[in-house]
This record gives sequence, C-alpha cells and structure tokens, in this order.
Amino acid sequence: MTKRREFIKKSALASLTSIIGTEIVFGEKMLAKYSPIFLEQNDPQTLFNKHKEMTTLNDRPWNIEAKAHLLDDLVTPEDRMFIRNNGVIPKNIDANNWKLTIEGESAKATKTYTLSDLKNNFKSHTYQLTLECGGNGRSEFNPPAKGNQWTVGAVSSAKWTGVRLKDLLTDVGVKADAVYIGYYGKDTHLSGDPSKVVISRGVPIAKAMQDETLIAYQMNGKDIPLAHGYPLRLIAGGYPASASGKWIDRLVVRNIVHDGPKMTGTAYRVPCEAVAPGTEVPEDQMCIIESMPVKSLVTYPKSGALIKLGNSFEVRGKAWAGELSVKEVHISIDFGATWQKAKLSPPANRLAWQPWSVNVELPKKGYYEVWAKATDSEGTSQPMVVPGWNPKGYLNNACHRIAVKAV
Repeated sequence: MTKRREFIKKSALASLTSIIGTEIVFGEKMLAKYSPIFLEQNDPQTLFNKHKEMTTLNDRPWNIEAKAHLLDDLVTPEDRMFIRNNGVIPKNIDANNWKLTIEGESAKATKTYTLSDLKNNFKSHTYQLTLECGGNGRSEFNPPAKGNQWTVGAVSSAKWTGVRLKDLLTDVGVKADAVYIGYYGKDTHLSGDPSKVVISRGVPIAKAMQDETLIAYQMNGKDIPLAHGYPLRLIAGGYPASASGKWIDRLVVRNIVHDGPKMTGTAYRVPCEAVAPGTEVPEDQMCIIESMPVKSLVTYPKSGALIKLGNSFEVRGKAWAGELSVKEVHISIDFGATWQKAKLSPPANRLAWQPWSVNVELPKKGYYEVWAKATDSEGTSQPMVVPGWNPKGYLNNACHRIAVKAV
C-alpha cells in the first residue's frame, strides 16, 4: 500500500517548514498534495492584511503585487500596497527598545536615537510619497529577465509620517566629503545565516537632504505595518523602492558611493548606454538607477469591463514621474492613432502621484483597448512599446493598456 502513496519530498517539506517557522513533526508522513491547516489559515491576504485580489509572486521571500484596478484610491491603503522583500521579515520586534544609530566615515559624530527620541525631539512631517519597485513591469521584457515577474502593480502612494532625514544628519553633523547614505535593517538572509546582510542600499547625499526624504514611523496615520518596515523605515520617494530600507536600525554616512549588498554588481542598475536585447553588459558599463521614469496606470474601469453602447464613461488613473512631476496625460481608444487629453490634478505634494480622468464614448459595439500615456515636466512621454531592454528587467514604463467591450 505504501508504494501506491506519494509522500512529501524532503525539498517540499523543507519549504513548508521555512514558511511555518518551525519543524513539522511527522512531516515526512504527509501526502504530497496535503496542505497543512496553518497554510490555509495563514494565506498572504490574512498574514499581511491584503486584498483578496492581490497577486503573490513569491513566498520566499514574500513578494506581492496589486492589480491596476486596486490602485484607484488617491492614497494607497495598506491592503492594496505591494510587498517587495529580499529576505525574511524580522520577528519579535520590541519597538520600545528599538534604536537607530547614525555613523560612518563622513559623519562628524556617532549618535543613537530611540523611537521616543525621534518622536519627541524632532519635528514630524507627513508626505504622500510614491514608491515603485525598479522591476515593476519586468514580465513584459523579451528576452525575459530573471527575478519576480511584476506586471504593473508594484507601486503605491501612501502617506508617511516621520522625521526628515536631513534633520537627523544636521544633528549628527555631516563632513564636506559626504557622498552617500547607506542603510542597514533587521531582515535576515534566506539562508538563515545571521552574518549575511540581506540588502543595504542607499541614496546620494543630495537626495538624503531633500525635505521629503523621511525616517518614517507611521504609514497612513498608524504604525507602519510589519511587512512594510515596522517600526522604522527610510522613505525616499521617486527613487526605486529598494532605496527605502525597511526595519532600519543603522545609517552610515559614506565618503564613497555606498557599497552594501544590492548596491554593487548589476543590482538596480541599467546599461549606461542603450543595448540590443539579450546583450551581456559588463558591470562597469551599468549605471545606478536613481529617479524613476514617467509612468501611468488606468485604474478604472477594470480591464475586461462591459460598457453599454451610447453611454459615456469615466476613465481614470494615476501618473507619476520619479523626481519630476507629470505635465499631461492622454488616452487612446484606437491603438494610438489619436489621443484625447485627460484632466490632470496636481500632486498632494512633491513626489506624490497625480490622479487623472477623462470621459470617453465608444462609437460602436465591439472590442476596444484604452491606452494611457503620461508626459513629464521635461517633455518626456511614455513609449508605446517596452523600452530600453536591460539584463535585470528594470524601468519598464510602456503605456498601460486595458481591454473593454461595448455591448
């Protein structure tokens, strides 16, 4: 009878053990298709308070994205915010004893702050800030790039509250030779090796000194959710979201471009000059991603909507442009042959996305695609095809498209 039963393999058992966080006693006796009750009760939506339509791309580490229609809110709520992790979310956080240390060869002093220090000794600031994964849109590149195959939903624009990083740097003192700020957090390596740093990126000193660059302790008026960096997170809107380190407990002021994990090699870099698809690019010809490109999403209606012929309907969405602002948005219903200008609202503050809307009427029954194209404040527009192939699949800002049918 045993030969007719397929028991779970060791590799699958190890994966389940890592997800549950402890040994599965008698796990070798489980059938291959058996799902432990823990997993049924701890799906990503339950674990991280996510909307049921959020899409899980990876569970080791957790990477979860939204569908475009879930991003229709002016301010992104927690349940529709993407999760991008490189390692394991820290456990047993004691916020009362959490400390942030600022040091480095270009810091005039080394200082350590508790959360209470940050909240009580420095002025708090709140900004709505757009964070987008550098690999958002990776799934459209051909040849395919390795990594999570994000579609369009690795972007959010929540309200963040905290201390301006420049206020802390002023308190510490920054030497004239300062070039970069690097962060370190409490997430752990997938291997379980506590000596391995998962990710340690950062931003140029000029970005660190911007008003909107925060050491945040609240998101949308509440403590930052664990999956999004509780209790303390660096927020550098307009740059790839990997620059906004989570669970941070140390910042270093560097006299060189920070060289922590995911800052060197090809991580979060694109070819300095355009290359043909599939080209192998030497590391010394790859440049660090800073400001994200202009981009837009159609957030209403949902792709696949049925529209009654003769009724005009509203198309709306969001647009953003990294460090820049968006100047205008156009939509097309005839595959880019003609374009209609949308009404564009200003951002809530610099580095927040901008809502746009337009009324559309479809001329006859049938299938249509609605395309959206944003133009930034310097006159650069989104391309209608996937731009600038690169080995890591970063910075895809091709026009977003949805399908609708007039009936």
